[in-house]
Amino acid sequence: MRRSLAAVLVTLATAVTAMPVLSTTADASAPTAIPRTTPGQDDPAHDALQRAVRAFAPVKRERTTGPSARPDATLALRDLFGARARLSDDDRLQADRLLARPTDGASDPYQNGYTVPSTRKCSRKVCLHWVNSTADAPPSKAWAMTSLRMMDKVWKYEVGRLGYRKPRTDRRHSSGPKFDVYLKELGNQFIYGYCAPEYLVPGTRRVASGFCVLDNDFAKAQFGAPPLTSLRVTAAHEFFHAIQFGYDFREDTWLMESTATWMEEQFADSANDNRRYLPYGQVAQPQVPLDLSQPNSSAQYGNWAFWEYLSRRHGRSIVKKVWQKAGAYRGAGRRDSTPALKAVLRSRGGFPKVFSAYASANTIPARTYPEGKAWPAARATRITTLGRGTRTTSLRTRVDHMAAKHVVLRPDSTLKGKKWRLRIKVTAPRRAVGGRAYLIVKTTRGKWVRRPVALNRKGRGVTSIAFSRRTTRSAILTLVNTSTRFRCRQGEPYTCAGTPRADNRLFTVKATVRR
Repeated sequence: MRRSLAAVLVTLATAVTAMPVLSTTADASAPTAIPRTTPGQDDPAHDALQRAVRAFAPVKRERTTGPSARPDATLALRDLFGARARLSDDDRLQADRLLARPTDGASDPYQNGYTVPSTRKCSRKVCLHWVNSTADAPPSKAWAMTSLRMMDKVWKYEVGRLGYRKPRTDRRHSSGPKFDVYLKELGNQFIYGYCAPEYLVPGTRRVASGFCVLDNDFAKAQFGAPPLTSLRVTAAHEFFHAIQFGYDFREDTWLMESTATWMEEQFADSANDNRRYLPYGQVAQPQVPLDLSQPNSSAQYGNWAFWEYLSRRHGRSIVKKVWQKAGAYRGAGRRDSTPALKAVLRSRGGFPKVFSAYASANTIPARTYPEGKAWPAARATRITTLGRGTRTTSLRTRVDHMAAKHVVLRPDSTLKGKKWRLRIKVTAPRRAVGGRAYLIVKTTRGKWVRRPVALNRKGRGVTSIAFSRRTTRSAILTLVNTSTRFRCRQGEPYTCAGTPRADNRLFTVKATVRR
């Protein structure tokens, strides 16, 4: 599910988007405990139910920042569907009401069902359902037809042009093999739309059919953008979730949400709606692990930039190849998200090399991405100016897995001529653990020189560059932890719900100006 504008505003209130001088601090995306409605309950299945309840519960508005953060509907329903068999009878009844289609009726206490008879219009691939009265009605039949045509365009693009597996369908409903989409008033809950898995595909345990629900009018007063823009990006995002259910509905959340948000950029490039998430991803917050995903965080959305980086260099098909490696159907790779990514990147230089270059390139988004001039600047751990008076600076900092930190070094006006040089000594975790370093130098002629810092097996390395006001404007050193090792199934918000085995690793830097 796409996080609503109001929910994003909650995070915006505390986000750091510029490039200030600062040291390592706690991130706004840190895990937040989810309260249970049943005191003393300690059951993952019951927790999944509670997250789904919260996703559709009435929203409390704050005076200035909108509603309090809460789980996203699509992933909350995905988790609930996977946990359903482990619920008690009473909880299972509640789960079924949450997982129901709008046409299943008005008995749903969470008001997800239509209260009047619905109508339907089908194209070759999609059936659209809506009602002609009550708050769930679209503003006109013309808007309903616009929604249907949009879903057809999305199908043709994602399945037809990009070649993804079509969503798994189920013939138990009157639409037969066609994919069902419903229009419903969701804006009052700050939800653009959602998709829900419904039935396991026979012979599988992690592949499911499903359906989608979209807001009935995408009113600008609720969503802050022209209705057609919100429809375009939501249709692309949510339909891709339905496609993902046909690969592996249990796949890691960060992979599901980051690639669905990336799909918005592919289908509706001019909308630029997904830029709102960039302040929470690694472009602006490099110290937050790439695979972090939490109910009250927008990091997993902001990291669509990672797939933009890969697809610009290796073609859009690289995302599909990762999903094929992650798929749980016959002939697929059956891997968790990060192992699937590593398998695809193995023939493209390997994950450590690619991720290090990506992390470093995020320091200059205007030169890395076609629309990067409008993107936020990266957060720096330190910005230091060196000269005759201050010739040396040292830094000790710790970096988590699949994350990075940036150090900016600049010459002052006392460094004249061409003979001054900057010697940078890096001590990182052993290469086997994941320690890497990358350097970008901006020359006074406007050129950007990029190169990895050569580190030995123990993680130690030295590099030297020209460094004066005549030759150099700045040097950006990126310290990277490329570790992808986990203890899986630990209930953590990372790859394979695992505990990272190489977090908080120490990096030291000593930079010295000399002739």
